[in-house]
Amino acid sequence: MDSTLFIIGVIGNIISVLVFISPIKTFWRIVRGGTTEEFEPAPYVLTLLNALLWLYYGLTKPDGFLVATVNGFGAVMEAIYVVLFIVYAANHATRVKTAKLAAALDIGGFGVVFAATTFAISEFELRIMVIGMICACLNVLMYGSPLASMNLLAAHQQEELTIMQSCAQKS
Repeated sequence: MDSTLFIIGVIGNIISVLVFISPIKTFWRIVRGGTTEEFEPAPYVLTLLNALLWLYYGLTKPDGFLVATVNGFGAVMEAIYVVLFIVYAANHATRVKTAKLAAALDIGGFGVVFAATTFAISEFELRIMVIGMICACLNVLMYGSPLASMNLLAAHQQEELTIMQSCAQKS
């Protein structure tokens, strides 16, 4: 591997580690309070799936050491977050919902991708490309999904503005 690419990869790994440890303060609050309050489990479950798939990609791809190591760390961190979320769920329904979501996506979803790419795609380069495309698509969905709520937020703010304007006109 070219030394410039390696250095850029290390910098990317440092940034990724910071992203993976960013929820520590939130989970410290959850553990101290003994409840997940109103936090949603989906981001942590999806980030675990994302880390598992990138770990698989890094282990499959030659010279994927940096991808594998940072996502191995990320998978461990996200698994801890998901377990803590299940243990400290605000109620039984949230605990069950989180466990089902984790089982379906992190075990089932990863298992399907692993089995399909391992057994259905015999050509090594194609397998790497398919795994990488799945990972890239999941990244776009995972990091782009908060943008979907922006539309709802904009509509809500427009509604509040209309109400305030209406009230101001009546005064």
